[in-house]
Amino acid sequence: MQERKITLTEKEIPENWYNIVADMPNKPLPPLHPGTKEPIGPEALAPLFPMELIKQEVSAEKWVAIPEEVRDVYSMWRPTPLYRAHNLEKMLDTPAKIYYKYEGVSPSGSHKPNTAVAQAFYNKQEGVKRITTETGAGQWGSALSFACNLFDIECEVYMVKISYHQKPYRKLMMNTWGAKVFASPTDQTDAGRKILAENPDSPGSLGIAISEAVERAAKDEQTKYSLGSVLNHVLMHQTIIGQEALVQMEKAGDLPDIVVAPFGGGSNFAGLAFPFLRLNFDEGKNIRCIASEPSSCPKLTRGIFRYDFGDTVGMTPLLPMYTLGHNFVPAPIHAGGLRYHGAGVVVSQLLKDNYIEAVAHDQLECFEAGVAFARAEGIIPAPEANHAVATVFREAKKAKEEGVSKTILFNLCGHGNFDMKAYEDYFAGKLVKHEVTAEEIQASLAGLDTPVIG
Repeated sequence: MQERKITLTEKEIPENWYNIVADMPNKPLPPLHPGTKEPIGPEALAPLFPMELIKQEVSAEKWVAIPEEVRDVYSMWRPTPLYRAHNLEKMLDTPAKIYYKYEGVSPSGSHKPNTAVAQAFYNKQEGVKRITTETGAGQWGSALSFACNLFDIECEVYMVKISYHQKPYRKLMMNTWGAKVFASPTDQTDAGRKILAENPDSPGSLGIAISEAVERAAKDEQTKYSLGSVLNHVLMHQTIIGQEALVQMEKAGDLPDIVVAPFGGGSNFAGLAFPFLRLNFDEGKNIRCIASEPSSCPKLTRGIFRYDFGDTVGMTPLLPMYTLGHNFVPAPIHAGGLRYHGAGVVVSQLLKDNYIEAVAHDQLECFEAGVAFARAEGIIPAPEANHAVATVFREAKKAKEEGVSKTILFNLCGHGNFDMKAYEDYFAGKLVKHEVTAEEIQASLAGLDTPVIG
């Protein structure tokens, strides 16, 4: 019988997070004040984040120790398994070897608790009573709800309205762990009321939900804000995925030629890819790292690199990122966790410097790949994860055409057990191939009055 599962012991849970900034030849540009447009220091983030997270956000240290309390919680589901996809390889009739790191074994069913637990822990240390956040598909909101419940912190989640209605069971997961969940945009905040006045039927976006969550935190000294992607400390927390995968690949006697992960704001991709990029920087390896995004929200493949707000209303610092413009509202596709207008600063700089690659897929291609994967490997992927699967299919096909044996590793970041409405719509023929037009992108970018880079 062929070996499928490569496991680690609890003792092999990494003791440090990896901070790729220490290895980057070109360091990220500084964030700017939203009003003055001048560079800001760590103190500007104090109203939103606890100091330990701010220190991590600006850290240049290569390794940051994981607190034992966090590692203890991680041990509830970590280390996560890595599988060799023998059945998928046969289905695709490819010479490529395909592995996947499966993060769906966490309590909330995705990779998101890796940072949610860490953020809740540091907030608890500083005596924070309440955390606000946004969520798209609900993976992040449910992860933070789980983490806040563990550390006895109130959790308030602004869920993108289209996902709130598409994925009611994600909302119920959050409620089960004690969180309050609102369909964003709401009438609870100035930001939400502004959006509703302009468009009462707004489907919402992650940018809008961020505006609401940030506003709530900024107006209450007892409340902090938590972000599930984009920021440096969030991406760093996720590198536990890639560090485990690296050891597992070594146990399998293999090393990937290609690493693939879905891309929304960057944490999913960074979690798996950054530890392998370290090998490129430190050891001269040439591992291709590919970010997979939706063609309906293609900031990496069709956006521009400039300063922009992380939210829609303009409350966050200006960040140097690949963006479609903070006013961009993506089509209401089912991959809600990837419907974000901008990319994380670190990932954006790496793409600009050609250390990583990016591709885009339409949702029909993604669901076709996801269903094929489920029939071969037995796990139904989350709609977000289907983007990585689609890229793997593309690369496996290339390997077959070229007659070259390549090793491909991808992040199966979560299961789709609470996303079956998306699969129902796919089988019913209700999903359409959607790609944002050049005119729509230009219209969104035309409204930017943020600083141009270079």
